[in-house]
Amino acid sequence: MKTKKNYDVVVIGGGHNGLTCAFYLARKGRDVLVLERHSEVGGAAITEEFHPGFRNSVASYTVSLLQTKVVEDMELARHGLQVVLRKIDNFLPYDGGYLLAGRRGLTKSEIARHSAKDAESYDVYEARLDRVVAVLKQFLLTTPPNAGGGLSDILTVLKSGRIAAKAGLETQRDLLDFFTKSAAEILDRYFENDRVKALFGFDAVVGHFASPYEPGSAYVLLHHVFGEADGVPGAWGHAVGGMGAITQAMKKACLEAGVTIQTDDPVEEILVTNGAIDGVRAQSGTYQTKKIASSVHPKLLYGQLIADHLLPEDFRWRLQGYKSHSGTFRMNVALSELPKFTQAPDTEDYLTSGIIIAPSLDYMDKAWRSACDKGWSDAPIVEMLIPSTLDDTLAPPGQHVASLFCQQFKFDLGNGRSWETERDNAADHIIDTVDQYAPGFAGSVIARQINSPVDLEKRFGLIGGDIFHGCMGLDQLFSARPVLGYGAYKGPLKGLYMCGSGTHPGGGVTGAPGHNAAQTILKAR
Repeated sequence: MKTKKNYDVVVIGGGHNGLTCAFYLARKGRDVLVLERHSEVGGAAITEEFHPGFRNSVASYTVSLLQTKVVEDMELARHGLQVVLRKIDNFLPYDGGYLLAGRRGLTKSEIARHSAKDAESYDVYEARLDRVVAVLKQFLLTTPPNAGGGLSDILTVLKSGRIAAKAGLETQRDLLDFFTKSAAEILDRYFENDRVKALFGFDAVVGHFASPYEPGSAYVLLHHVFGEADGVPGAWGHAVGGMGAITQAMKKACLEAGVTIQTDDPVEEILVTNGAIDGVRAQSGTYQTKKIASSVHPKLLYGQLIADHLLPEDFRWRLQGYKSHSGTFRMNVALSELPKFTQAPDTEDYLTSGIIIAPSLDYMDKAWRSACDKGWSDAPIVEMLIPSTLDDTLAPPGQHVASLFCQQFKFDLGNGRSWETERDNAADHIIDTVDQYAPGFAGSVIARQINSPVDLEKRFGLIGGDIFHGCMGLDQLFSARPVLGYGAYKGPLKGLYMCGSGTHPGGGVTGAPGHNAAQTILKAR
């Protein structure tokens, strides 16, 4: 096998974090190679035609968490990215009514329709949430301190302490609540109406195979309100052309910066000599390098690409216990017409929103409990988006595409059952669930693209179907992501770095891990 060029850094995986990391390195003059196993970059943020004339985002599906600094530094707008805002943020239908969320006072006026007391409490809740988010945002683009690290890590700890101290005692108490309590505990303190609690509580179960009554679920709720879209804090938007438009713009930025990108070229082994990185062996050949940045799931990196005997024994044992499961079932459908919900406002603007089928916290709890017992929920949690209401490039005139992002569906169905045989049954069940709220929806489905939890693992390397590259619990956050002592983007081998969602600040299309890892690599000798 012929040995190729010697690169300063080789990035494993061309998802959005891998591309972000590669860009920042190349911009500082590093010679960077990105190796991607698929025929196109993008990872889980890609757009595909799944039926003639119908295109949509395949896995990730909406824009908010992508860091503004990354967007600006990579000049993604110049490279073709256009983001449009939902006209209404969220729509929660239920038997006998509906609840909307949006900008310019819509959320509060909608809450007031359901509870005057809750409308007053909303101002307090939002103010406290904003203060907590303001504190946590200061950590998103920083490297966590490493346990047992040196002087730089001590300084990082001191800086973190100063940020928390400046926030004030009340906000510190709120931080403790959000990190340790359940979403239900938090929401019960502020609201009395079940629909209002459901509107906010939904974020606590997105990608989280757990009940909203489970301690720690409040942080997952918090994780989903960090972002902004089109310059509007907390807003959600759509990338014109689907999520692939983000990673295609990133690809253009990388190529312009001088990054070499090779697709259809999976990495087979990371080469190590005397405890230090020496290169990679890919399908196309061997590449010499002293630095590797991996954006793949930690369990793939350490379980498949590095020989066990090269890793510290305790580290391997900890990685084996790294929790990775989310209970997500992801589907796209081609529609002959827009759905007609029984309970809905007069304007069709609500169809641009995130349509949440989960009318109460108890509904969400029962969805999780029945999934634990039976493999998937008797009444699943569904978020439906119809991006073709904002982007007419995705479907033929008069027709539409919808994404169905569904919880709770176990990775391991048990009792000898397989997703290979159960995939279509679960998809039918999801469509029937939506049809109960929008009669005729099932009949409007022309075609569908299905990704069960097992499909998400096989296709995108999301171990256990986990969209976050690992559960977002207190034991797997900040300096403990993925393992305490290796939370600062540095792996246990000299020259090995991690830049994917299995590092701080976790999952979602943020670009933050890629950005932060690049800064760490650039500072390394």
